[in-house]
Amino acid sequence: MQPDPLTQIEQQLTGLENKMLSESKKRLRQLKKIHPSQLLAAQNMIHYLTFRNEDVRELQDALHIHGLSSLASSESHIHRQLQSIRQRLGRHYTSKELDPCTYEYNRLQMAEKSRILFGDKSDAVTPFIMVTFDASFADNYALIKNLLQNGMNVARINCAHDDEATWSRMIQHLKRACRYTGLKCKVYMDLAGPKIRTTLINKGKDKGKVKVTEGELVWLADDAKGFKNEDVVISPNEPGIIAMLKKGERVYIDDGMIKGFIESIKKDAAAMRIIRISSSKQQIKSGKGINFPDSAITISPLTEFDRSCLPFICGHADMVGYSFVRNPSDLEGLQHSLKIISHQPPHIIVKIETPEAVINLPGLLLSGMQEKAFGVMIARGDLAVEIGFERMGEIQEEILWICESAQVPVVWATQVLETLNKTGIATRSEITDASHAAMAECVMINKGDHTIEVIETLKDILHRTGGHHIKKRFTFRPLSIAEKFIREKYESR
Repeated sequence: MQPDPLTQIEQQLTGLENKMLSESKKRLRQLKKIHPSQLLAAQNMIHYLTFRNEDVRELQDALHIHGLSSLASSESHIHRQLQSIRQRLGRHYTSKELDPCTYEYNRLQMAEKSRILFGDKSDAVTPFIMVTFDASFADNYALIKNLLQNGMNVARINCAHDDEATWSRMIQHLKRACRYTGLKCKVYMDLAGPKIRTTLINKGKDKGKVKVTEGELVWLADDAKGFKNEDVVISPNEPGIIAMLKKGERVYIDDGMIKGFIESIKKDAAAMRIIRISSSKQQIKSGKGINFPDSAITISPLTEFDRSCLPFICGHADMVGYSFVRNPSDLEGLQHSLKIISHQPPHIIVKIETPEAVINLPGLLLSGMQEKAFGVMIARGDLAVEIGFERMGEIQEEILWICESAQVPVVWATQVLETLNKTGIATRSEITDASHAAMAECVMINKGDHTIEVIETLKDILHRTGGHHIKKRFTFRPLSIAEKFIREKYESR
């Protein structure tokens, strides 16, 4: 005789809870490294990833049919939510058995960690707003004050541009504006990271651009030795990359506007066949980004230039953005370097912009949780090129879920209201995109001629969205990030 549906549900929930508790016990060595204030968050993330390693879609449907929580939107307190369902089905827990990581606990912890990172704000509904500075801000106090008065909470300075003298003037103007207005604003500085960009070293190098066509063969190499004058030869601007490329791997140039693949490899050079050019200007220009989504690029994300910037950053910034991170050892390297320089280094914001960073996200979060607070930036520009534009919607949701389970604040970045910022009028699709930013704790705006209008529009959109924002009901197939995390060997930790 088949058990009744509620008994079947209880049996499945029991099995899930046992797996969650077992996974936590297996990872005690990892958890011992976690900052005490982050311990419940780390355990909750492990519970959530255990849950997402299972195909629970039929269970979710059964829960929904019987008027019980389907466990969707329970990232922040997954074990306690499961226990609550079991209590309604008759299971008795002692107070000691009940998981202290509740919805309310998570809400308070996320608010506190966001405050540590991004500061205080008067509007509890909308996310914090981060504005990107450029060189012109160094001589424009009035603009900085205006941005501050219109809702800027965080000033972003990109160390890939300008110099310490320019950064100093930006920060001095910001501090002056803060004193004048009585408003507060945090300083976030982005490490440049490896500059994997096009450098024309043969044909077209004098003009900084060269005309190309679909089907054409161009070369990737570190120098132009052995090539004919008519050959298009591009250096990726970072030594060692050419040797890491393999036949059949994809190559994207200029945010994916040009797509090619490695057709052949010869000593010290790789032949790339161009298969798509999406721009009306069919040319390759110097200084454009190159992405190798299929290649195992192993260069360090912390360059010598980055290291030279760290003393200034430690002396002036509240947060430091870490570009092109791929694994926990990358993050631990920066943590170590910062602690050598300062006893109170800036908080780290890990930028997720490579496929490796996505699949290694749980490990990165556990490494970050060795500190009292840190954050994650979804750097949607490079990430979209690396993983494919068609996967971007899915992946950014997964990053948000997992960061929510770990109580890690998220910065939503890249091309937020970009057309409005550049032209003064927004597209319909970017208004919809901006509304999704309400799911993050902070939203980053790039530089443009209409930044004030962007802030006003963004605040209006986010206030409307955040005021009634309820996540849709999801059904959960197994998550590849969770599968990899659960498969990992504990002995190596």
